[in-house]
Amino acid sequence: MPQSKFIYTFNYDVHFGELCKLESRQIFNEEQQNKLLFSDFKIDPSISAFIKTRLEIMTTAGSFTELVTLITNEDIRMNGFNVEYLILDGNTLERAERREKLKDIGYCIYGFPEFNTPTITYAICQYKDFWYFGTLTKHNNDWYKHKVKPHSFSNSIGMNIAKTLVSIASKGDKSKSLLDACCGVGTILLEACCSGFDIEGCDINPKAIKYTKLNLAHYNYNPTVYCSDVKEINKNYDAVIVDLPYNLYSISEQLISEKIIEATSNITARLVIVSIADIESTINHSGFEVIDFCTVVKKGKSTFTRKLWICEKAITS
Repeated sequence: MPQSKFIYTFNYDVHFGELCKLESRQIFNEEQQNKLLFSDFKIDPSISAFIKTRLEIMTTAGSFTELVTLITNEDIRMNGFNVEYLILDGNTLERAERREKLKDIGYCIYGFPEFNTPTITYAICQYKDFWYFGTLTKHNNDWYKHKVKPHSFSNSIGMNIAKTLVSIASKGDKSKSLLDACCGVGTILLEACCSGFDIEGCDINPKAIKYTKLNLAHYNYNPTVYCSDVKEINKNYDAVIVDLPYNLYSISEQLISEKIIEATSNITARLVIVSIADIESTINHSGFEVIDFCTVVKKGKSTFTRKLWICEKAITS
């Protein structure tokens, strides 16, 4: 019988498939399959753009009848509860059957249910030969409000990528200190702040910093933001995120990338890079090594591809 503590469900568009798998590998040390993952890692679903729910397993059974018996024996007493049915890969039950099973589970719990604003949500699901019951935590969509941030650049990364960069850099750990080293108008900072991460930002462009601060203030976020080159930052971070600039300077983009990556090597051992160019050789020459990678094709524009590089300091003997 499976012994995992949690079941995670995922939801994403096709063009984000590889990005979601990359995030899963970095957070859970394994890939989600068919938008589903069993894990012992406890992760807040809201830190991810793709994690839809987390079921904390309380009871596992080989049949639904056994599940009902086990839940009844738990003698759960709770007012204001609700019970939902998670539809996992391979589930074939029709809606009417699912509703009947939810009723059966509801009758096992002593207390008054609340369907609109429950104080706790339980869930049941079936996967392969087993039934599961537990407490359900859902993804919080509060970050969608950033779609209408006051200021943006045409080349700014999308919210989904920004949110994923934060979860990947931190490996889902909100205690990690992060730096967005080319923060632009603050897209990454917004997603990190909304999810409760400890993050700072810097950018050499005063105009960008002005818009970053206005965007952050609009949502009442107040992380530290420096108007400076990353090489001037003199503190260490658990991870640094860099969305490398492109088509913005007259000098070589490669030279800019080299200088930024080299500067980050002085302040962190973990680096997450977004680039439109192949920069693996630049990364290797900076003292980092690539530990994971994926590409993301912009929706509707197959010719525009962003590359994501997960890097860590090379271990020298």
